[in-house]
Amino acid sequence: MSMEFSGKVVLVTGAAAGIGKATAIAFAAAGARVIVSDIDAKQGEATAQGIRDAGGDARFAACNVADAEQVKALIAGIEANYGRLDCAFNNAGIEIEQGKLADGDEDVFDRIMDVNVKGVWQCMRFQIPLMLKNGGGSIVNTASVAALGAAPKMSIYAASKHAVLGLTRSVAVEYAKQGIRVNAVCPAVIDTDMFRRAAAIEPRKAEFAAAMHPVGRIGRAEEIAAAVMYLCGENSGFTTGIALPVDGGSTCI
Repeated sequence: MSMEFSGKVVLVTGAAAGIGKATAIAFAAAGARVIVSDIDAKQGEATAQGIRDAGGDARFAACNVADAEQVKALIAGIEANYGRLDCAFNNAGIEIEQGKLADGDEDVFDRIMDVNVKGVWQCMRFQIPLMLKNGGGSIVNTASVAALGAAPKMSIYAASKHAVLGLTRSVAVEYAKQGIRVNAVCPAVIDTDMFRRAAAIEPRKAEFAAAMHPVGRIGRAEEIAAAVMYLCGENSGFTTGIALPVDGGSTCI
């Protein structure tokens, strides 16, 4: 296993399960000191404990990314404990909308925007000053293939992910000369606990999801983790402001 991130301090939000958990584990295996963050304290601590059991360096920090004071405290804690932040994967997000726009609910709109958009904004606005103190860093935000096109019956979710790309690209340009790179990863359907729960309720969902990808299957969380690590690593040093699809070819059709 490459130890490219040896000694680096990495924050992963939404790390209690799914893509965030897989990415936290991958960073730790590559030598990073990982801050595992989530609103789910039980599962988040389990992720951190699993990393420690495997010989890695991880600690859990509870945080609701939509709450400015909690995000501020999270980053202050990282500075107090580590003195730096090298990489951040702003992955916390929700997907709770199923229905046409005219049938939408204002509370659902606010909840999606608070977490998916405001949460990414909150994280970056507190992460960047700490990164600047140490000469820069790398940020990756979780968008979606829904940010690269239409997502019928998920228009609010799609809008939130389009907004994530707007933030990503704009901030990438703002801080490009100060050593901070900002990119986004755009997953298609990924085999996570959330997807499995949905497929258990509606078995045809799994079959449909596999068929929508030209490669004939859904993605694995570890494949997204690999993309995030590439975007945070030295080999992508000339890459900033991009939206990287990890989608089994689905955006090609």
